[in-house]
Amino acid sequence: MSKESQDKLVKRIARLAKQNQELEEKIKKLLKENEKLLNQTEKQKAMLEKVTPGDLQKAGPSLADQRALRFKMATVLFADIHGFAKVMTDSGSAELMDELDEILFNFDSIVDKYRIKKIKTIGDTYMCAGGIPEKNITNPIDVVMAALEMQRYLRKYESGKSRKQIWDLKIGIHTGPVTANITGKKKVSYDIKGDTVNTASRVEGVSGQGRLLISVMTYELVKEFFQCEYFGKLPVKYKGDLDIYEVLGIHPRFSVDGKGVTPNEAFKIKFGLIQFTDIQEMILDRLEKELPDYLYYHNVKHTVDVVTEVELMGWAEGCSDEEILLLKTAGLFHDAGHTIEYDNHEYHGTQMAREILPEFNYSPGQIDTICDIIMATKLPPQPKNLLEEIICDADLDYLGRSDFIPVSNTLYDELKAQNKIGSFNDWNKLQVKFISGHQYFTKTARSLREVNKQKQIERIQGLIT
Repeated sequence: MSKESQDKLVKRIARLAKQNQELEEKIKKLLKENEKLLNQTEKQKAMLEKVTPGDLQKAGPSLADQRALRFKMATVLFADIHGFAKVMTDSGSAELMDELDEILFNFDSIVDKYRIKKIKTIGDTYMCAGGIPEKNITNPIDVVMAALEMQRYLRKYESGKSRKQIWDLKIGIHTGPVTANITGKKKVSYDIKGDTVNTASRVEGVSGQGRLLISVMTYELVKEFFQCEYFGKLPVKYKGDLDIYEVLGIHPRFSVDGKGVTPNEAFKIKFGLIQFTDIQEMILDRLEKELPDYLYYHNVKHTVDVVTEVELMGWAEGCSDEEILLLKTAGLFHDAGHTIEYDNHEYHGTQMAREILPEFNYSPGQIDTICDIIMATKLPPQPKNLLEEIICDADLDYLGRSDFIPVSNTLYDELKAQNKIGSFNDWNKLQVKFISGHQYFTKTARSLREVNKQKQIERIQGLIT
């Protein structure tokens, strides 16, 4: 590799490293917010325990069954089912009411499919929201996908009738913070309020029959996936004009045969890369809670490091978007098995991946590949393909980094705590033997880490007595 090519590679990896550092900081912030929310919940429970049944009766409708949660990003959908007025006046209204019930039943099935929460139906208005009660970063995409499916369903439903068209649909969507009031224990119900709800309702109000309109906030979060056209401005009190866009369908490059109806593999991969943030937050939170205290090296930081490194090396080695997704997912799970067992943690990590990933629409083939990548990290590493080479190099990336000494010390402390190593001198001898026999597999790792790794061998040899 020429010096010019190597310089370009170093700059590109540095840029990607900065982006990943920002993501890591965001994840840490989210984890702290989650911990804060849990603490608040425990305080609320403690307060409720101090309230007597008599106090609850005086307070009115079951205080213990009412909770309010704040969601920083939810996507609210209002759908007006045109034709409801005809139900109220037509002599055959009983039959039309049955049709309306059938339409609403199918809308419920659609929102369930996209993990969206139905809020309520008020007359001819159907209201639902993505991102509650389970927070997720993909909720704007989920809600737009559900809205498009609602449109297709109603068109197909009407085309199958011999009568004149009665039912039509206009939809408005907006993304922003909401407050959700949660009531009930056995049967939990949700109600949401706030400016986001009001704005979504107003967007639906300016929509026309057959149209699907979204606010600029939603547009910025979904524009890469969907074909949209600028619709106009919506005056919002105290906030000025709000840009509105009409969604025409899935973007041709992300749809089967470019028809804008069915998402293709490119859509699923791009969606998966965004959804990975949700998976990562869930797994890192689990690791923080369940990893043994003596894991000074195989901790959350190491997992984040490997996820970062496999992405950087993957791009440098020319991997596709799907391969990057598989690498990052494998990096996330590769040490998760430490929550179960130390010596066979790779296998337990694969079992966790097989249990969790189907919920996030990973295919069986993708999960098999991820599990193979995880098992490749078992020492001694014997990778069989490029993806396995990348994770092996990422897992032992520290051997050629400037922070080798402090990182290797944490591994010594971890092994010492389990009586798996003797004196520090014994540890240094073991390190020299291991590093001397180690090889980086990828061109990227060899060009960036090999020289410094050889210097580490010399440094450790000088410490051995």
